[in-house]
Order: sequence, then C-alpha cells, then structure tokens
Amino acid sequence: MKIVVRLLAAFALAATGLATPNFASAQEKTAIRDGFEFPQDRRARVLLFRPSIKVGAQSTGGMFEPRAEWTEAARVNIEAALDSYQVNLGHVVVEQPETFGYDAQLVREYQALFGAVARSVIDYQFFIGNRLETKKQDNREDKFRWSLGPGVADLPGAENADYVLFINTEDHYGSTGRKILQVLAAASVGYGVKSGLHAGYAGLIDLKTGDVLWINADYAMGGDVREAEGAEKRVRQLLEEFPLASEGAEAQR
Repeated sequence: MKIVVRLLAAFALAATGLATPNFASAQEKTAIRDGFEFPQDRRARVLLFRPSIKVGAQSTGGMFEPRAEWTEAARVNIEAALDSYQVNLGHVVVEQPETFGYDAQLVREYQALFGAVARSVIDYQFFIGNRLETKKQDNREDKFRWSLGPGVADLPGAENADYVLFINTEDHYGSTGRKILQVLAAASVGYGVKSGLHAGYAGLIDLKTGDVLWINADYAMGGDVREAEGAEKRVRQLLEEFPLASEGAEAQR
C-alpha cells in the first residue's frame, strides 16, 4: 500500500512538470561555425580533455541519484573507446596534462561551462521554436555563433594546441519505481512520463578566441556507457560528423 501511495504521489509531482526537466526534442544535433576550416598546410593540434561523466539512477520522482560504481565503469569504458577512436580524427591529439589544485579546478569549471553552453545550443538554436531573439538574425543567415570566451587560453596544455575538444556525458537510468510510474501514467490518463536521460555533448573550441567551432549535442544518445560495447557506440555518436583535416594537411602526416 505504501508503495502505491508513493507512486501516486510521484505521479502527481510529475504531472505538475516538476518531476523531471521538460526537454524539447531537438531538430538538429550538429553544427559548425560558418567559415571554419582546419589549417591547410599542417595537421591541427587538438587538446583532448578527459570526458566529464555522470551516471546514476532516476528516482520514481525524477531526481538524479549518482552511482559511483556506474560512473567509474563508464569512465573506464569511454576513455578506452576514445583511445581507439583517436586515429579517426586525422589530427594531432594532445593529451590532457596532469592537473592539480587551481588547474584541475579550472578544467572542471570549463567542462561545466561547455555543458551549459551545449544545453543552450540544443534548446535555443537546434530547436527552432525556442530560438533566442538575439540569435534570430544569425539563424536567418544560417550562422552558428557561440563561445566560451577567451579565457580558454589559460587551460592547462593550451600552449601546446590549437583547439580543445570537450566531451560531456550524463546518463540517468530509470529506476524500477520510475518505470512503473511511466506505465501507470500512460495507462491511467495517457500522461507521458519520461524514464531515463542519455545526454551527450562534444565540442571543438578555438583556444585563441573561445569560439565554439563545431558541436554535437543531443539529449537522446545511444549506448549503455556502463558496458564497453555501449561506450564505443556513444563515442562514435559523439564524434559523428567531426570536421575532417584538409587534404593538404593529411599529406603532411
């Protein structure tokens, strides 16, 4: 009886729109800054930071509950998949240096900033109905202009690279209670309750200006990152349509 009461209470909360964010379905997933291309005469140097990874359960009421063991498994799997995939990028990949203290904090802050910008891109650029007034002129001209600011030049390792590649993933796996609530809501009043979230953001940033040059961002990524095969799928999706090196640069390999 207590379980039913809790489920009904959670359903009431979900019906108010407070149980989980109401993510709009994106109409696009990738974008590139107009006029951007890699150097013609050499291979680009891309600083690759270790991904920001969050994995946990989604409670009956829609709250995120971190799971350390899932996050660690995802970290190992995604980093291994990235190591294997790097050769496909066609650029010189500069690994993130070891960071401590202030430098480590700076990296975390910029990873969080990139995540916030990526979510804004999905909500206010990719989804046409939500486009910001300040972005509408650029949108009419088919332009993509977002930035993290010139402070990225202070990131550790920036002096050895031309660009930085940020990768963020966040996975909420629906709990048993959440899945039951989803079925009850659909069966009782036809109300759609979302179970789970699988968001992924990958972005190439100019280390001189902070401009977002390319981004791939989606709230519905595939692949169970807790498993090696799923992590490989996630990495392929994150880096899908990554800008290729020019033919001239490729000849310099």
